[in-house]
Amino acid sequence: MFNYLIKKVFEMVLTLLGITIISFFILHLAPGKPTDVLTEMNPKITPEARERLEKYYGLDKPILIQYGLWLKRVVKLDFGDSFSTDRRPVWDKMKERLPVTIMINVLELIIILLIAIPLGIYSAIYPYSTADKISTVVVFIGFAMPSFWFALLLMILFGVYLGWFPISGLKSLNFEGLTLTGKVCDLSRHLALPVFIGAFSGLAGMSRYMRSSMLEVIRQDYIKTAKAKGLDERRVIFRHAVKNAILPIITLLGLSVPGLIGGSVIVEQVFSIPGMGQLLWFSVMTRDYPLVMGILTIGAILTLLGNMLADIGYALADPRIRVKG
Repeated sequence: MFNYLIKKVFEMVLTLLGITIISFFILHLAPGKPTDVLTEMNPKITPEARERLEKYYGLDKPILIQYGLWLKRVVKLDFGDSFSTDRRPVWDKMKERLPVTIMINVLELIIILLIAIPLGIYSAIYPYSTADKISTVVVFIGFAMPSFWFALLLMILFGVYLGWFPISGLKSLNFEGLTLTGKVCDLSRHLALPVFIGAFSGLAGMSRYMRSSMLEVIRQDYIKTAKAKGLDERRVIFRHAVKNAILPIITLLGLSVPGLIGGSVIVEQVFSIPGMGQLLWFSVMTRDYPLVMGILTIGAILTLLGNMLADIGYALADPRIRVKG
């Protein structure tokens, strides 16, 4: 198992290096420069001033040297300073918003698992039943529906017409004056719609995978043998079938992390939630290279960690994986 972990960590480091290289070069290939934001709307800026700004930001150096300098700082856990007017360290900006995005993604993942796994099991036990057909239609509508459009519909219904949930922000103006219970309720009301939007779009894939895996397992000979011996059907399903059918879902958990993080950009922008997704949107619009690279790197690390944890969980559940690894 130790050799398997070492191999996975080594692969993760190489993958992270490749992601940073591709992201850095694509970011610099995009039209425009960070200095354009400061100079395009100012007619008094001279070409000499523009050159001084590019030299100040280090944009006058070849792109390979820029990447080398950036990588040298990142190895020391220094993402540099933001190109914005406040010139704050990139890490300080990210650590203020990272907990919000992680909290939203964890809540979405918990809801997906609590609903998708039982739904997939039920659909496999009673395939092509009315409940199976209804759940299939509902989850695929959620999968096909654009999240930003669905979010706007829910905001109009539950936020504007019914007034049940706030439609923007993470806290109310009087949040600091509330009791602990009041703060929890206020935070829950603000997160209800964003978390529901993110979880609803992820239910389709997870529930269908669980259904397919469960259908394959319950058709195996050992399940038929267990039923033929007179074992209780509930025990056969939950003691034997589910244990083996859930193995692919463990892998899918790691693969679902990129989708959740990517979806945070849309959800946080629509609901004005101060998370990493909103920060990434603003940094891309202002061409803040250090901040964009910092967010992409953190997102890549979280994704790779999710994949590695899924691989470890799969290896613990299936010893054959450790032998092959």
